[in-house]
Amino acid sequence: MKILKFITSVLLFAAAPAAMAQDAAQPITLEADVKAVVETTAADGTKQVELVEPGTIVPGDRLVFGTNYMNGGTEPFNNFVMTNPLPAPVRLAPDADADLVVSVDGGTTWGRLAELAVANEDGTSRPAEHRDVTHIRWTLAVVETGASGRFEYPAIIR
Repeated sequence: MKILKFITSVLLFAAAPAAMAQDAAQPITLEADVKAVVETTAADGTKQVELVEPGTIVPGDRLVFGTNYMNGGTEPFNNFVMTNPLPAPVRLAPDADADLVVSVDGGTTWGRLAELAVANEDGTSRPAEHRDVTHIRWTLAVVETGASGRFEYPAIIR
């Protein structure tokens, strides 16, 4: 039951950006999804990776959170910024794009992970790690009329 509640909360969380965009009546539509990463080995020994609907997931499992966007308006959309908070039960995977713009403090400051630090309780700081990421942000200068694309990031269940 606990796993089912987690899956439900992750899926609802993934749909939040789409709901926010629709409420704001923006020309950009968003459609979010979450896929589980399943690795298999074929008869010839080659490894294959599939993205499937999440079933039972446990700590250590990999997920891919994605959001498709499309400008259905009649004009280009300038300065498109999409911010995705990471659900608490997951952490950013170590193989995530090193150029992602992230926050490790709830969205107050932004930068590449390698540029950020986390404050320790004793007043010192340490370099930020993947497990510290709280938000990811993507920025596009313009989304042309009719243009579409996808943002995604890999995550691991804590």
